Amino acid sequence: MSQNIAVLPGDGAGPEVAAAARAALEAAAARFGLSLSFAEHPFGGAAIDACGNPLPDATLEACRAADAIILGAVGGPKWGTGTVRPEAGLLRLRQELNLFANLRPVKVHPALAAFSPLREERVRDVDILILRELTGGLYFGDKTRVRDTASDVCRYSRFEIIRAARVAFEAARQRRNHVTSIDKANVLETSRLWRETVTDLHARDYADVGLRHELVDSAAMKLITQPGDYDVVLTENLFGDILSDECSVLAGSIGLLGSASLGAGQNGLYEPIHGSAPDIAGQGIANPVGAITSAAMALHHSLGAPEAADALDGAIFAAIADGARTRDLGGTLGTQEMTAAVIDRLQKG
Repeated sequence: MSQNIAVLPGDGAGPEVAAAARAALEAAAARFGLSLSFAEHPFGGAAIDACGNPLPDATLEACRAADAIILGAVGGPKWGTGTVRPEAGLLRLRQELNLFANLRPVKVHPALAAFSPLREERVRDVDILILRELTGGLYFGDKTRVRDTASDVCRYSRFEIIRAARVAFEAARQRRNHVTSIDKANVLETSRLWRETVTDLHARDYADVGLRHELVDSAAMKLITQPGDYDVVLTENLFGDILSDECSVLAGSIGLLGSASLGAGQNGLYEPIHGSAPDIAGQGIANPVGAITSAAMALHHSLGAPEAADALDGAIFAAIADGARTRDLGGTLGTQEMTAAVIDRLQKG
């Protein structure tokens, strides 16, 4: 039976990198005998232009029915001052599909260590998985604006914290068996609940996994000065958004990193962590590796094809090791050429 993939090209350079992810999935399907079907749907700013809504009902229903969702990127200055913004569609999609766990791996390729702003010896062998809770906190709390006063309410329940923490602890068991939970428990009541809940869950169900707690301000420093000390990082929505972008510099370029947004079922949303990059949109120079990495995560988490996922990850690794570079990494390859370099290694096996 064919598995259905909803493709949301989105805005800016999004359509270019989404096409790269699709091409990589098609190549993986051909090599491993998978049956995949693809359908594109309007989303983000493009959907606002087409239908006045960043998440049209038809797009939402297609995403509900899909086995996996591939997203390019959303947003851009064109919609930055509007009352309806592209990012609202992304927040609603996460909420509607109950995608509460965002996985953002940060791994430094040995051949790219020199591209990190940090010394090579500091970033060598860095391998971090950031687990960001995705449907709670400030982004989804009540918002008010009265003249010169505004508020955003940060709210978390014990249930929301437990389900995200379980994903982190289970992931750690498959890695180096350690979780760092990041909060602001010296100031915020939500963070006090967060720390208490994670501590209780750890003692009850995951005592075999190492756990430490860190405050977000000191963690922001240590993730740069001592990145090798981290395995799985668990944190809330706002902190995870900021810290994962900070950690992207460790790898040499934000264009290298992918992500998976998962819920209780198999369906997931897969996207590179970079934005829509409107300054380079349409030029064919965006780095597609983050999108292709996201495609590999889709094969692993939603499409039941771990062998294909490993092969695609291996092809990315091999292409970079052989010197394939886009402009953000000092090379000359465009989006399509870099995609072709990865697919070539995948096909050769």
